[in-house]
Amino acid sequence: MIFTETYSIMKSILPFLPERTGKPRNSGLTMVMDKGLSVREAEDFMSVGSEYTDFVKLGFGTSLITPALKEKIRIYKNAGVVPYFGGTLFEAFIIRDMFSEFVKYLDEYEIELVEVSDGSFEIEHSRKLDFINRLARRGSVISEVGSKKKEVVYTPEEWVAMMRSELDAGSKKVIAEARESGTTGIYNEDGSVNSKIINAISENVKLENVIWEAPMKSQQAWFIKHFGTNVNLGNIPPNEIIPLESLRLGLRGDTFFQFLPDKLKGK
Repeated sequence: MIFTETYSIMKSILPFLPERTGKPRNSGLTMVMDKGLSVREAEDFMSVGSEYTDFVKLGFGTSLITPALKEKIRIYKNAGVVPYFGGTLFEAFIIRDMFSEFVKYLDEYEIELVEVSDGSFEIEHSRKLDFINRLARRGSVISEVGSKKKEVVYTPEEWVAMMRSELDAGSKKVIAEARESGTTGIYNEDGSVNSKIINAISENVKLENVIWEAPMKSQQAWFIKHFGTNVNLGNIPPNEIIPLESLRLGLRGDTFFQFLPDKLKGK
């Protein structure tokens, strides 16, 4: 990957910045959660964030009630960002036995990337794999692993097995569930990381294939410190895209010393 013009300028001004991947990226991806931005807000967001944003998830089922949806999708695509519908919308169609209608809905809005999830209601995993396989023949698929329900708990081994099988079924990336609150799935109720789950995933699934949902700054910083500047992160609020990129580059206190050479760390 090559640096964009912005990164080249930054590195010429300030040395010892980490090597960030440029778009189109396979690692270092940032997925932003759009929970109902207006067209004007989407334009403003893209005016500052398009270079640092790879995917925009139109959260849960908001696409059904968002005004001027086609216009907003066009804004994201024209800015070089891939929009897609939240997995909860997929689940809402599936629980009603409306898979073909779901595909028609995707086609109507020219959505090439699809999220397949089972976080709101449990889908037999073999059936989920079949949906992934069928949709992967249509376009690109990312699948979400983990439940939105706190009472549904998977072992680290189950997380790994599900992720690996979903990648084998055709998912381009797998998302580690945390909800927009960042207090379930791969996190504890207080937002701290569940290290047993995360360690198991990172040791058995290629990091470039995992998008870690990390809506909180503390979570974002943790992943950058442990897996580097080019870790894939998701569920980022639109107004946090520049702050996150600052974290990735060591331009915030949380990661200030992360990428500096040892000779500067002792000052």
